[in-house]
Amino acid sequence: MTSSQSSERAEDGRPAFTVVPGGNGIPSALTPPPPNTGLERFKEIVAHPVLASFIAGGVAGAVSRTVVSPLERLKILFQIQSVGRNDYKMPVHKALAKMWREEGWRGFMAGNGTNCIRIVPYSAVQFGSYNIYKKFFEDSPGSGLNPYKRLFCGGLAGITSVTFTYPLDIVRTRLSIQSASFADLKKSSGQKLPGMWSVLVTMYKTEGGFSALYRGIIPTVAGVAPYVGLNFMVYESMRVAFTKEGDSDPNAAGKLAAGAISGAVAQTCTYPFDVLRRRFQINTMSGMGYQYNSIGGAIRQIIKTEGVRGLYKGIVPNLLKVAPSMASSWLSFEFTRDFVMGKRREGHL
Repeated sequence: MTSSQSSERAEDGRPAFTVVPGGNGIPSALTPPPPNTGLERFKEIVAHPVLASFIAGGVAGAVSRTVVSPLERLKILFQIQSVGRNDYKMPVHKALAKMWREEGWRGFMAGNGTNCIRIVPYSAVQFGSYNIYKKFFEDSPGSGLNPYKRLFCGGLAGITSVTFTYPLDIVRTRLSIQSASFADLKKSSGQKLPGMWSVLVTMYKTEGGFSALYRGIIPTVAGVAPYVGLNFMVYESMRVAFTKEGDSDPNAAGKLAAGAISGAVAQTCTYPFDVLRRRFQINTMSGMGYQYNSIGGAIRQIIKTEGVRGLYKGIVPNLLKVAPSMASSWLSFEFTRDFVMGKRREGHL
């Protein structure tokens, strides 16, 4: 850079003045630095890796759950069935047709509003806390983690997100099944069903107070911790595998494939815990209760009355939904994160 084009830098890195070209290289005019506007300061704040992951995680959660809402609800309806209750004992396509025939579009989306209200903070906390936890295990800033450290940090992130949002999850489960045509529910014709807030208040008042809103959290945490850990571990490994030589990131198709694989592996390994979670969440629900007193007792009773397959009820619609769900989740996460962070994204997942 010639002397006639040189500039000085202030302590914050912005030009203190700019040399306007003159014949002898001496400044003929001094231009003050552009002001650091509020918008620019805001962009710098949200571009922080943890906050960017928090924002992108929220977007990813809302997108992924809405895409697969019908299959998510069908999975729950399959999970809560037991011996003598076979209203939805049929192939996936017939069950979806039954849901559409009896409830229409609202049936496909039943509980999705609450699910999105839950999943946005859940996913945001999960991705944000993962980026916090992994800083404690990196050998150097931005160096990345080995698979075992990813598994551990992902597990911690899963526990954190569940703890913050669990009451919304149990309400979502109840909203998902209350309009279904289970004979045991004995709904009156034209009966107006309660909404999210009404269910929360009723549970709090009639089922044991604050503890009622966390019923089933132990099997939930037992399943979510390894699930989220496996999800992060497998995704980052697959992400590397799908990155072409010479590139720093995989293309969109590679990210979709990595997300689909990570979700399928994690869900298959931890699915019985998900069944236990749903059963405990409706343990005291009128007409649908299960007499489970402990996790071990629940497992023994399910295997005794429903066989080992009882621990995997609903896994078919779950696997059908997990590929588009996790693929869209990871892709929307990375797209939003890259948009928020811009060039600062280098060195961060």
